[in-house]
Amino acid sequence: MKFLRIILFPVVPIYYLVTWLRNWLYDKGVKSSKSYDIPIICVGNLSTGGTGKTPMIEYLIRLLKDEKSVATLSRGYKRITEGYELAGQGATADTIGDEPFQFFRKFKDIKVAVDGNRQNGIAQLLELEDKPEVILLDDAYQHRKVKAGFNILLTAYYNLYSNDIVLPTGNLREPRSGAKRADIIVVTKCPADISESEKHKISNGLGIKPYQQLVFSSISYAEKVISTHSKMAVQSLPEFTLVTGIANATPLVKFLKTKGLNFDHLEFPDHYSFRINDIEELAKKELIITTEKDFVRLVDNESLEAKLFYLPIEITIDKKDVFDNAIMSFVG
Repeated sequence: MKFLRIILFPVVPIYYLVTWLRNWLYDKGVKSSKSYDIPIICVGNLSTGGTGKTPMIEYLIRLLKDEKSVATLSRGYKRITEGYELAGQGATADTIGDEPFQFFRKFKDIKVAVDGNRQNGIAQLLELEDKPEVILLDDAYQHRKVKAGFNILLTAYYNLYSNDIVLPTGNLREPRSGAKRADIIVVTKCPADISESEKHKISNGLGIKPYQQLVFSSISYAEKVISTHSKMAVQSLPEFTLVTGIANATPLVKFLKTKGLNFDHLEFPDHYSFRINDIEELAKKELIITTEKDFVRLVDNESLEAKLFYLPIEITIDKKDVFDNAIMSFVG
């Protein structure tokens, strides 16, 4: 894959020009974006995955759900359905996608919808009798047909967009100049002990605009793993198999190693669709620890239910008051 990316470098200027021109046409009003009368918050990134969008959406849900009626709208990546779907009884990771299904399982007092056409998805939500008061757009930074009122741009500490180039050699979906559309830029997955001098250096490298806020966040892992029937303390876990199907499992692996735990790691691609033979192999394991996103795709298999646990995560934001106040001020 790395070799293929290298030999495709001549395509980079073409991709850059096409995506830059698309943004320019939207910026100048040649291509139209639709605005809405209700608060719409977009969470996204410039790069291809792995920046922590799901924990950020969950943070926003927790922040807003007691004050406003909240809906999330995602594409529903790798689902078997098409068009608009509103999660309800019978919803699964297959019908709405793993991350939306995670929202649906965890937060019973919000609406969870999926639609590749974000304009149509918003229209459908606004036609509901109990329509939402705030809509959170998941992974929609490049969906310029919708003009969100507030944009949150995520970039991972270990892979800042300022150090990257566009596809296919790099990982950026659009040029770095696209960051100017963000109201808040969040550097995610930072080490807990990141220094103020390093924050300043990163801020300069990202080229933060005067109208933008920059905050830093880190991942906080829970002290217990959870199954459908019980919990266990992380520190006292016996030997287990770690199963991940996420963009970057390195922080999780490092955390578990710092606990001195004994485990082997089965690593699958992001949003991996587990096959029958995968399930059969996993059923032979004594104990499986996984991520919450993978848990919702595996838990319905009876052969795994008794041995399958996930490790919850949350994000910690350094300027929490600044971030929270900006969000609450926007939603009014």
